[in-house]
Amino acid sequence: MQKTVKIIILFIFVFVIGVFYISLTRDTNYNTSNLINKETPDFKVLSFDESGHFTKKDLKKNDFTLINFWASWCAPCKIEHPVLMKLSQAKNLVILGINFKDKNTQAKNFLNKLGNPYDLLAKDKIGKQSVRFGVYGIPESILINNDLIIIQRFVGPLSIEDYKNIIGIIE
Repeated sequence: MQKTVKIIILFIFVFVIGVFYISLTRDTNYNTSNLINKETPDFKVLSFDESGHFTKKDLKKNDFTLINFWASWCAPCKIEHPVLMKLSQAKNLVILGINFKDKNTQAKNFLNKLGNPYDLLAKDKIGKQSVRFGVYGIPESILINNDLIIIQRFVGPLSIEDYKNIIGIIE
């Protein structure tokens, strides 16, 4: 009986040490680069005015689509907004803005004050659809082509360098 208890205690000890070892040696940096060159995940987001939904089928007709996850409460979203306004003038690009866990009135005020760069505007009230894209923070943007393949991801606010990169890809 004592021998069995000692073996069980030893097994539990080895198990706990093994769990700690695996946890401490694992790469904890979230890396979304494995999503590049993969097909856009299936999604269904509610249009901002709640008149319908957008799915990936709606994006197939566009040469290129930039999906931008944003919120009025997000300070970096305000920083990237002028870049989005500039991108909204590109001919081969449709911008789908997905408002992330935000209040309608605050989101409307944000767009009324800073301008609306979005050709399509949707909302993800609880963040469930954003997770399908691997979004773990905002702002985050995803560039896809008309084959619905993810060409590039932009984690954090879009910069002028990102703008140049996107224009170089879509032209």
